[in-house]
Amino acid sequence: MTPRDKVFREFNKQYSTTPPWITSSPGRVNLMGEHTDYNDGFVLPMAINYSTWVALRARTDSKVVITALDLDESLEFNLKDFSKKDNSWREYIKGVARAMQEEGYQLSGWEGVFSGNVPIGAGLSSSASLELALARAFSLASDIPWDPAQMSLICQKAENQWVGVSSGIMDQMISACGKENNALLIDCRSLETKQVPLTSDTKIVILDTATRRGLVDSAYNERREQCELVARHFGVKALRDITLDQLEGERGKLDDLLFRRARHVVSGNLRVHQAVEALLAGDNEGLGALMNASHESMRDDFEISREEMDQMVAIAQGQPGCYGARMTGGGFGGCAVALVEDDRVETFQEAVLKLYQERTGLDPKVYVTRATDGTNYEVIS
Repeated sequence: MTPRDKVFREFNKQYSTTPPWITSSPGRVNLMGEHTDYNDGFVLPMAINYSTWVALRARTDSKVVITALDLDESLEFNLKDFSKKDNSWREYIKGVARAMQEEGYQLSGWEGVFSGNVPIGAGLSSSASLELALARAFSLASDIPWDPAQMSLICQKAENQWVGVSSGIMDQMISACGKENNALLIDCRSLETKQVPLTSDTKIVILDTATRRGLVDSAYNERREQCELVARHFGVKALRDITLDQLEGERGKLDDLLFRRARHVVSGNLRVHQAVEALLAGDNEGLGALMNASHESMRDDFEISREEMDQMVAIAQGQPGCYGARMTGGGFGGCAVALVEDDRVETFQEAVLKLYQERTGLDPKVYVTRATDGTNYEVIS
């Protein structure tokens, strides 16, 4: 049963009626540009065909009542008076509500259920998927016009200020603005976007290493602080504003660790633009080489990989039909992404699963994905 069918059925079961609305928002995989987003840089993600779904109806009061079907847990709170309790899934809902209220939106209560199939903690933005699906639910219940970029910023604010993860804008923007068969070039400063068609003779394959990380508890925030230190050294707003030549010119004045952190970001922005050019030219070899270089940069300069991830990437890169592979997401575990010839996906999948399990003892998962549309809703009744 799909998550969409699950929320429809369970809403009907709980409330003895069909839901007026079902919202959905996808997870994402980032093809190029890791940790460049909060440095006001460029990223190239795509929305994937794994999503969060919310079935809901409006209430006549200011209460929100929602059940997390996958956890068999519920939340009820009053929009007029609520506070943070813990770091559970509940705080994402309250965080979106608070961020929308702080932007001046008058929210009405609603009740419903949600479910999803975006792997949790795998670097595929299950949190942004949930946030945007919730924001769409709030907008429908409260009759608020939907502005994808504005709602992305609101959901980022919820994650930064309420949940406590200093994430950039990429995850929310691609979840809100994705388009079928396209990656999305995002300028994380201006929020300008450009749809970039994916090649038809390849598949984007996500490789779940069966390792997990929690961004709140990881070195993610530390990496952001290190980037900000280098930006202050140059007297610029963000690392997006310096070139590799400028960075190299100051190498002797920077701590080596800070230099390497900055080199990853500055070179990463260049790779994003080169990846767009490769896609537009149908240059799968070129795109694959950029993916490989990106992983080396994340492993050596930004130091956000781990042994299991490096094993997965090396196994993928060694398979016939694989143009390139890299870690994707915030780091410290989760998933890799590979660009694979369409007609070799099945043998690629079998080989990667077998070799990774043999070398690590872990049980990986492989997702052959397609680019899908962003946040959406359907009217049921």
